[in-house]
Amino acid sequence: MSILEMKVPSPGESITEVEIATWLVKDGDYVQKDQPIAEVDSDKATLELPAEESGVITLKAEEGDVVQVGQVVCLIDMDAAKPEGNAAPAAETPKQEEAPKAAEPAKVEAPKPAPIAAQSYATGTPSPAAKKILDEKGIDASQVSGSGRDGRISKSDAELAAKPAMGGSSVTATGARSTTTTKLSVLRRKIAQRLVSVKNETAMLTTFNEVDMSEIFRLRKLYKEEFAQKHGVGLGFMSFFTKAVTRALQLYPDVNASIDGDFKINYDFCDISIAVSGPKGLMVPVLRNAENMSFANVEGNIKDLAIKVRDGKITVDEMTGGTFTITNGGTFGSMLSTPIINPPQSAILGMHNIIQRPVAVDGQVVIRPMMYVAMSYDHRIIDGKESVGFLVAVKEGIDNPVEILLGGDERKGLGL
Repeated sequence: MSILEMKVPSPGESITEVEIATWLVKDGDYVQKDQPIAEVDSDKATLELPAEESGVITLKAEEGDVVQVGQVVCLIDMDAAKPEGNAAPAAETPKQEEAPKAAEPAKVEAPKPAPIAAQSYATGTPSPAAKKILDEKGIDASQVSGSGRDGRISKSDAELAAKPAMGGSSVTATGARSTTTTKLSVLRRKIAQRLVSVKNETAMLTTFNEVDMSEIFRLRKLYKEEFAQKHGVGLGFMSFFTKAVTRALQLYPDVNASIDGDFKINYDFCDISIAVSGPKGLMVPVLRNAENMSFANVEGNIKDLAIKVRDGKITVDEMTGGTFTITNGGTFGSMLSTPIINPPQSAILGMHNIIQRPVAVDGQVVIRPMMYVAMSYDHRIIDGKESVGFLVAVKEGIDNPVEILLGGDERKGLGL
């Protein structure tokens, strides 16, 4: 008999354990080589575990188990023959058992129990303490259910009955009161640890500004169809913000840095992490060397990465190594927030929803599509001057994209 021991492969550098999120097969099933047999959660992503060979599988771990990289999680009997679709045996019809005859109450000789349940609570007698409470509140004892012996009304019964009279609310629940306890996934637990560590281990501060989206609205309205026809992707907001951020990072290199003990690491490239919401939570795939990408490249890469996140196909490598993060809470209606830094990065830009608001332009009040932007940064290596200057540089790129982001030629800048 040839038995293959399937071990947990390493999902990526520094990952030592994963959690069995879902078995996609049952114990004793016949599996084909490369067939997905399980979904495993690491602290960075959810990955599929494919069968290494064909055969009958024996599971060695349960859903929810945390297993080490290299640990055996199932066995595959490679000599087992593939079943020909044998029908499952029909379940036996349970035999109808003759119901026992009910005992005749009239023939049972037993002392009659005290008629507690059958007694009408209208005849319940209050205790002295209960009577005092009922008299003070003007409550008729016959309207109170007694929980004491022989239906006696206790002090607590009287206090309960007096609550509505005192303007309180009844404690009787009338709706569903069930609870559900679910174990957090490895990914969610790791995210929680990272977020708490950021709050505890960094000197995080947030600065705010607002941007005028009028020019970007105009460009998208004018060129969106031509852009989509030529490049196969839509012209969205993220390409403008990504280009504005990469320009600002080059102007303020300390923002494009991380801290390692007593050392600061500056990067001469801009790997932009884009926060994307997926079925397993918020993921941050990375655009490598975004400073060299065209608008079409940015939009196409973001679309591809978002699809991978949605379908659970994103890899650890595609989410590792960003130098700066952009997150867009505006897609969910957020007006303003203080985003949390994505370690080991030192800064993050938060976008928000776009609201038509009155603003003063050249001494006149006009209505413009405005967005608040927020930048959280680690004050240990980024000073206020750099953080504010960086956010102003982003604002300049968004307020005036043709001159600053498109080189003065909007068609050429968009690759049209």
